[in-house]
Amino acid sequence: MNLVRTLKNWRRYNETVRELSRLNNRELSDVGISRSDIERVARSAI
Repeated sequence: MNLVRTLKNWRRYNETVRELSRLNNRELSDVGISRSDIERVARSAI
């Protein structure tokens, strides 16, 4: 069960990073984050 949870978290992290990375700097600023915050925000999503 722990392995399943770990894989789901890893997938959610990667999807979040991928989606946020597609945004340009203006769009990221509109949602209140900078490009350097993407990994932190993705970690908090899991």
